[in-house]
Amino acid sequence: MTTSGSVDFDLDAAEIIEEAYERCGLEMRTGYDARTARRSMNIMLAEWANRGVNLWTVRQQTTTLTAGTATLTLTADVVSVLEAVIRRDNTDFDLQLISRGEYLSIPNKTTTGRPSQFYYSRLTVPEINLWPTPDSSSDQIVYYFMKRMEDFDTLKNTSDMPFRFLPCMVAGLAYYISLKKAPDRIQVLKTLYEEEFQRALSEDQERTGLTLVPSIQYLRY
Repeated sequence: MTTSGSVDFDLDAAEIIEEAYERCGLEMRTGYDARTARRSMNIMLAEWANRGVNLWTVRQQTTTLTAGTATLTLTADVVSVLEAVIRRDNTDFDLQLISRGEYLSIPNKTTTGRPSQFYYSRLTVPEINLWPTPDSSSDQIVYYFMKRMEDFDTLKNTSDMPFRFLPCMVAGLAYYISLKKAPDRIQVLKTLYEEEFQRALSEDQERTGLTLVPSIQYLRY
């Protein structure tokens, strides 16, 4: 007996939809069934973005600053900016993320210098607002951002996520379909969906080493 040797299992949109319909005890019979299910898949991806950081969507971007320009316009696929630094002469300096209210309360936004704070503006086309306004055109901003998950535009599209999220995607789509076509299975499929999502999410966390910090009371003389 030999193993396959392959590790490239994946499902396209049509296969995900077919599996989800089967879990609802239904068959996909018409083109409309496929279209409405594909629409539900894309709505579900938006829901996932609202649930928090998905590590596979995190990207790094480096942009050279322009002296006197405090606002950087980002691309529309940026969901959120997680953290950032200013890179000057190969040395990185932390940028503090501040709220809209904190940015608004800065009395003089034209002050120039090496930026130390930034406000992420969640517009349709998002922006980063730096303070102080950059005083050098050789500095760079390096930031990590969460990228929007790619849509399912056709039934031949595959997902842009790790394979471990496939069970979650199928379970989630089955739940979404049940809301429209199998009301008697809503609760069961919702429970399974949440269980699968939590399992996938628990494996999508950063792993760090265990650090033991002594209690301050044991450091007294």
